[in-house]
Amino acid sequence: MKNKILTIIIVALALSLSGCYWQKAAKEVEINEIPVPIQREEDKSMNTANEPIVEEPEEEASSYVDISAEEAKEMIDNNPYLIVIDVSPHYDNGHLPGAVNYYLGDGSLDKAIPGLNKDAKYLVYCHVDSVSILGAQKLIDAGFKNVYRLKGNYQAWVDAGYPIEK
Repeated sequence: MKNKILTIIIVALALSLSGCYWQKAAKEVEINEIPVPIQREEDKSMNTANEPIVEEPEEEASSYVDISAEEAKEMIDNNPYLIVIDVSPHYDNGHLPGAVNYYLGDGSLDKAIPGLNKDAKYLVYCHVDSVSILGAQKLIDAGFKNVYRLKGNYQAWVDAGYPIEK
């Protein structure tokens, strides 16, 4: 009986030691040592299923479009579903009719973006170029395709004599 137990212990010990050896050996194999099939020059236009590789054209980077106050007025008048976004902190001092305020400086625009319809048309403005540019670009970067920026911002709208809301 003692010999049987001793044999079992020796076999178990031998198996565990050989397992450790193979685990260590497997860890020591580097990725660059794994053989990679060589692709012949004439096969480079085929994928692994032996089908032609069709390269997709690169998508053009989307960008917002600057529009004048006159174009913005026409867009507002002719697009009832246009979403006008004021990204300034001065919304309460006066804003374009129907505009919503997603102030860029307090993160309101960033919080609103996930809930906005990416297929809708947007007009972004502020009181300064740098903020309206950043606001419009944030929409573009989030995947929005129809983004316009009021060139000259709120002041261009007021200078053109168009109505404001308070």
